Amino acid sequence: MDNIVSICINSKSKNPIEILEKMMSAPTCHMHGPEHHVMVGSALLTAYKNAGGNVELETALCEMQKRGKEVPGGACGFWGACGAGISAGMYVSIALKATPLAKEAWGLSNQMTARALDAIGKNGGPRCCKRDSYLAIIEAVRFTEERLSVKMEIDNIACSCSHLNNHCIQAACPFCDC
Repeated sequence: MDNIVSICINSKSKNPIEILEKMMSAPTCHMHGPEHHVMVGSALLTAYKNAGGNVELETALCEMQKRGKEVPGGACGFWGACGAGISAGMYVSIALKATPLAKEAWGLSNQMTARALDAIGKNGGPRCCKRDSYLAIIEAVRFTEERLSVKMEIDNIACSCSHLNNHCIQAACPFCDC
């Protein structure tokens, strides 16, 4: 987790996928795993800050770690809510300082989670933490521009991990380079 914070604090990128890719290239990052539940929101918070969003990054990243660690591995199948999608909602919640009693911020963070989970669900399973992280981030970038008026950057995404995933859906994946 210290590696995630270090990558984020030192990044000037407005592209959350670029930031996520740096995190995913660390030897401690698994093909699938709950670290993605922290990485998605952390990459988004960093790109949001670098794109002009009003957030105290170090404090926000600490909160993202705290919240993201609470989402267990396998939540996608056992809870029906992918941790990458939940992490995108946490990003909005943290950025807007939502609480259970907030009105607009509470609604926006839930809308973000729903939008990310919808994109992930429409793609179908089995789970792939890389694919689902990409899908959640794409929706968050769009949502942030539409609803928060902050424009992050995003490029075309080509997954280079399909050979590491025994359950890769290959041509059905929007990011597979196979």
